[in-house]
Amino acid sequence: MTALSNPNCRTRIKICGLTREQDVDAAVAAGVDAIGFVLYPPSPRYITPERAAELARRLPPFVTPVLLFVNEITPNTIAALAHVASATAQFHGDESPAQCLAATQGGAQPYLRAARIPLGAGASQFDLVKFAQSYSTAQAILLDAHVEGFGGGGKTFNWSLLPANVNAHLVLSGGLTPANVGDGLTQVRRCCAPGFSLAVDVSSGVEADAAGGGTRKGIKDPDKILQFVAAIREHDARQTN
Repeated sequence: MTALSNPNCRTRIKICGLTREQDVDAAVAAGVDAIGFVLYPPSPRYITPERAAELARRLPPFVTPVLLFVNEITPNTIAALAHVASATAQFHGDESPAQCLAATQGGAQPYLRAARIPLGAGASQFDLVKFAQSYSTAQAILLDAHVEGFGGGGKTFNWSLLPANVNAHLVLSGGLTPANVGDGLTQVRRCCAPGFSLAVDVSSGVEADAAGGGTRKGIKDPDKILQFVAAIREHDARQTN
């Protein structure tokens, strides 16, 4: 992972778990940097590689499509990435460093590696420094709460228990909303060693409300997307003042 000269000037934003054209368009209009598509069949946000390619064709230049995999076999991962030009892979299961490299054809395609951080006090037992060293070929380490179903559960882990000065670009995920993302960025920023960046990834926190409570998984709310982006930009502005 390569350090940046000024990593804190603008927080990069990824919206994950999109399934519809209008949600892709809303995220792009809000100014996000990446769009995530879940290619894990058990997920309620699952779409096929062909559908991901169809949605990704709506993206303008400089908005990155990201394909999320969970313990997928290498040939299927390679085939799915071939469907979506300039896609980044995101490995969210038990993939080893060697498996991540093989699935991205020796690292020819960029990838993110999710670190599943235990909830509660267990977060202090997760060796993020060692994890980042093991996956040093990853573009970034994505920090998500360890929940059943591999992410998208709307749970936050204890940000204060993460170590400081990790030599990796980090992506904060897990239970983020417009209300808490600024606090999350403030607390987790210290985890980045000098010269490394912190980005954010949200899924359930910008989903539409369900009639009986909870959210409609895979269906995004354009107003929540706008509020989420605005909260991050307000946080960024405070850092530069």
